[in-house]
Amino acid sequence: MPSLLHPEEFTGDAVTVARELIGAVLLVDGVGGLIVETEAYDMEDAASHSFGGKTERNGAMFGPPGRAYVYRSYGIHWCLNFVCREEGHGAGVLIRALEPLQGIDVMVQRRGLQDPRLLCSGPGKLGQALGITRELNGCRLDRKPFRVEARQGEHEVLVGPRIGISKAAEMPWRFGLAGSRFLSRPFR
Repeated sequence: MPSLLHPEEFTGDAVTVARELIGAVLLVDGVGGLIVETEAYDMEDAASHSFGGKTERNGAMFGPPGRAYVYRSYGIHWCLNFVCREEGHGAGVLIRALEPLQGIDVMVQRRGLQDPRLLCSGPGKLGQALGITRELNGCRLDRKPFRVEARQGEHEVLVGPRIGISKAAEMPWRFGLAGSRFLSRPFR
């Protein structure tokens, strides 16, 4: 039986946690899969929602580690982040892509797509496929509806610049599972 990740396992810096999450399993109400792509964000990083300080929108990012930070991207997509470091710091890991493993029929229905490769290959797609909503903002990752299982074995992790942002885009804070067909975009 895989071990579950608990809040104390999210107390590292965002870069370390983002790398270590590659190969972990994320389920929301039993729907999800293998985490194959993440990005790290920190309050000292101009691209982070926490860069300008705590607000009503980003408040969960400053909360205890091991919780969800959910935000709406472009007014359309719900995106899921895992809060890390210590309470009050403002750091998180964006879950960018999953390899679907469980509840694929539910994901297909939510996304209106049949191709498993396209179900969770980007943060907005992933949010829709897993049924992520604002109500999950601030929820603990070690309690229902979440289940985050530690990765098993070693995985080759690719490293590159983050994508889809205009500030601090050159930071090598995007991580991906080598050889995965489920990434949002290939690594260079």
